[in-house]
Amino acid sequence: MPLEAMSLMLASEGASPPAEEPFYIPATSSASRPRHTLKHNDTFAVLDSHGDIGAVGGSNDGLFHTDTRHLSHLELLINGTQPLLLGSAVRDDNLNLNVDLTNPDLYVDGKIVLLKDTVHIARTIYLCEGSLRERIAVANHGAEKVRLSLSLAFASDFADIFEVRGIQRERRGVSTSKVDDVNRVLLVYLGLDDTVRETTLSFEPAPDVLLDSLARYDLELAAGEARTLFVIASSRGHMPTTVSFFRGLAAHHRFQKGLTRQVTTIETSNRVLNEVLNRSMADLYMLVTQTPQGPFPYAGIPWYSTTFGRDGIITALHMLWADPSLALGVLRRLAHFQATKDDPETDAEPGKILHEMRGGEMAALKEVPFGLYYGSVDATPLFVMLAGAYLERTGDQANLRALWPAVEKALACIERNIATDPRGFLSYQRGKQTGLANQGWKDSHDSVFHADGRLAEGPIALVEVQAYVYGAYRAAAYCAQRLDQPGQAQDLRQKAQRFRERFEPAYWCEEIGMYALGLDGAGRQCAVRTSNAVHALATGIALPQSGQKIARQLATSAFFSGWGVRTVAAGEARYNPMSYHNGSIWPHDNAIVAQGLARYGYKDLIGPVFESIIRAATYMDHRRIPELYCGFRRKAGRGPTLYPAACSPQAWAAVAPFSLLQSLLGLEFDIERRQLRLTRPVVPALAGDVTVRNLRLGRGCADFTVRQHGDAIALQVLKVTGDLQVSLVIDPKQYGTGAQQGVEPREHL
Repeated sequence: MPLEAMSLMLASEGASPPAEEPFYIPATSSASRPRHTLKHNDTFAVLDSHGDIGAVGGSNDGLFHTDTRHLSHLELLINGTQPLLLGSAVRDDNLNLNVDLTNPDLYVDGKIVLLKDTVHIARTIYLCEGSLRERIAVANHGAEKVRLSLSLAFASDFADIFEVRGIQRERRGVSTSKVDDVNRVLLVYLGLDDTVRETTLSFEPAPDVLLDSLARYDLELAAGEARTLFVIASSRGHMPTTVSFFRGLAAHHRFQKGLTRQVTTIETSNRVLNEVLNRSMADLYMLVTQTPQGPFPYAGIPWYSTTFGRDGIITALHMLWADPSLALGVLRRLAHFQATKDDPETDAEPGKILHEMRGGEMAALKEVPFGLYYGSVDATPLFVMLAGAYLERTGDQANLRALWPAVEKALACIERNIATDPRGFLSYQRGKQTGLANQGWKDSHDSVFHADGRLAEGPIALVEVQAYVYGAYRAAAYCAQRLDQPGQAQDLRQKAQRFRERFEPAYWCEEIGMYALGLDGAGRQCAVRTSNAVHALATGIALPQSGQKIARQLATSAFFSGWGVRTVAAGEARYNPMSYHNGSIWPHDNAIVAQGLARYGYKDLIGPVFESIIRAATYMDHRRIPELYCGFRRKAGRGPTLYPAACSPQAWAAVAPFSLLQSLLGLEFDIERRQLRLTRPVVPALAGDVTVRNLRLGRGCADFTVRQHGDAIALQVLKVTGDLQVSLVIDPKQYGTGAQQGVEPREHL
């Protein structure tokens, strides 16, 4: 997950942020109420268990739209007192938040005038088209008439997302608020970028009292009587309250259902596993945003709800087998924003793929460099890999032809950088001190270091980045061949082979028994055992004997905690199970580990990884897999240790179980032969029977069940439409290979 030059590690009391970390997020105490998240396209909300915003310990709460907080306070009170919480939960499909509240004992002049648990308040909240819409149903369950006041206090600080994350600004724009009608309040912010940002709050029916920061209803309810109130907080200016709450909710539901209508689904014999899979699917498609270029999975909430190149690509790669449309949306959007010129301020170079983009005031003023920022060394080769994988999965030559110029520009960017590197590898060094110090996926300031703990100095050539370059060459060769360019395809295959021959002696480190984390600017190996090395197995650049040695290490307690594979092995100089990148467990990283193990034939090691990630999810709220959690050893009767600042939901974490299942089942697609193959499948014991439905290839579609009894695998094809063959493959050598498949590893195994 992108870190944007911030070390999210737990800070010691009184410690100062590292000098080179301008976007460090200081550690704060946990919020006193659990938090819930909702999202729709470019709008998301963080609310507490009461349905409030910014009420109790909620400094990160808010209604956010395009990197600006449009509502920083929304608190419901009964007679000026906080109600009692009965319960709250987001629906399983993330459609809306439901909250049940009741009144506490209410006093006047020291006497109880309303006994607790007499009035029930139900809050239903959802997001749609840049607005938060809420229904408040108030019901008197007492035997007598009751009188009470129900008030909503509200405010907006119009804080930039980076301000919410802790950056202090010397100057801000001007905020105003005014009552605009009997049922409407307008909150306005004129930013230093001369942009006007507005929030409109509308109430139906009109409140008895309406001020520029408070709406109050004076209610009198007979026994058994109920009243309903509606609130809209719109980040796009005025929204009329005549739009039906229920029609809007129904339309939002139809929209969400439509997103997954063509998506492959999985059902197992394990009810809890099914809950994890369903939540992951719901989280992914809540994070998917409809952009002008197509659907794009935003990285995560709250800090990364925007376009990130690396995150979008890896999410699309992991989900490609089940939903290729995500890959096409990601490719189109990143091609649209591909860099066209050199710009050291944003680490841009012609052909380079976007790291992230931001739409807030601070980005517009260049107080942060992330308006359009290109400080990812790996997004560019990953983009090429995704293009090849998409073509192999779909056979969609028409869209690939349209994308081919962007692929060629990306390749040219890669080759220019390799040509200027004395070692002949793809490396990075930020152009200005305002950018990211480290530009691989582990982009915290201390994530690249030597065996003695010294931080590496650039230009740095990370091991996994070279694996992606090899994968990019092979993917581009596959594309060129399919686009009737055999000469270019042959040239790219030769480049891949020469690159692989340079890679092995430069990165293999006998001292640690695996590939080094990277090479520093002087060409010295960072001799540290990390999960980065396993990415070399995922693309096939590793030699078979090297892959075998790495696989053996992953099974040791230094790497495998019982809750997953750690990013850094225990015992290394900067190992810290509570750190962001130096010993924690990232589900998406474990999914890439599994891809590598599957590719080199070590499927017996994938089962424990899958089981550990799923077991961890059962301890999480809503069965939601977070961005990361701590790397402490698994202990009997205890769940994993959470990482408080982790994004949740988070896109590439959400797709991790689907990627792990693909690796276990050996799902492969041959668009030319119209074949869907399960190559040497393994069904995890945790899953029992695995039923896959609506798996599409070309114009065909298949439903099937896979089950395992001992070493025997049974495939039951439930339904096939179109010209499609579903087969079980024991010996994969009989088939040709495509852009993703590693010929040499499979020939050796």
